[in-house]
Amino acid sequence: MCCNPRYGKKKASSIGMPMPDTEFRLIDPETGQPAKLGEPGEIVARGPQLMKGFWNNPEETAVMLKEDGWLLTGDIGKFDEDGYLYIVDRKKDMLIYKGYNVYPRDLEEVLNDHPSVAQSAVVGKKDERKGEIPIAFVQLIPGAEVTEEELLEYANSNLAAYKKIRLLKVVEAVPASEAGKVLRRELRDLAQSMEIRE
Repeated sequence: MCCNPRYGKKKASSIGMPMPDTEFRLIDPETGQPAKLGEPGEIVARGPQLMKGFWNNPEETAVMLKEDGWLLTGDIGKFDEDGYLYIVDRKKDMLIYKGYNVYPRDLEEVLNDHPSVAQSAVVGKKDERKGEIPIAFVQLIPGAEVTEEELLEYANSNLAAYKKIRLLKVVEAVPASEAGKVLRRELRDLAQSMEIRE
C-alpha cells in the first residue's frame, strides 16, 4: 500500500508514500474524525488492492472495513511535510491519560536513548479518575549502574507533562516472544498490581 519511491527522497523509518490508486488518511482513534494537521492518528486506507472482508466473518469485517471502503489498519501514524508516512505505534497499545492520547513508543524512545538502557516497554495501569497511568519496565545493559529514580527523572525531563511516566521498574529482561515481540499483555497484568504514589 506504501513504498519509498525509486527516485527522489528516501527517508529513514518512513514506510514511504501511498502507491498509485491508494488513499491514506489519519483519523482520531477515539472519535473517528480526521486527525488534526501534524497530529498522529489511526491510519485508514482505501484502494483496489485491499481486501473486501474476512472470510465467513461479517462481524469482524464490519469492525475493520467501513461501507465507503476505508480499512481501519489499527496502526497509528503521522505524515511529514513531504507526504511520507510513519508508523508511530499500534492503536491497541495507545494509552489515554486525562483525556490525552499517549503513545508508548514516544516514551520508550526517550528511555532507550539513555546510555544504560538496553530496552524498555511502557504500558498503562487503569485508574478511575485518570484513565491509564504510564508505567515503564526497563532492561539495563549488562554492568550498568543507574537507579530507577535517575531513569525516571531522565525520561520525564524529556517528556511533556501529560506523557510523564508515573512509575518505572527495572527488570532483568523485558518479556518477549520467540520472535522478539514485547509481551505487553503480561506487562499490563503486572502493572495493574503495582502501587503508584503521586
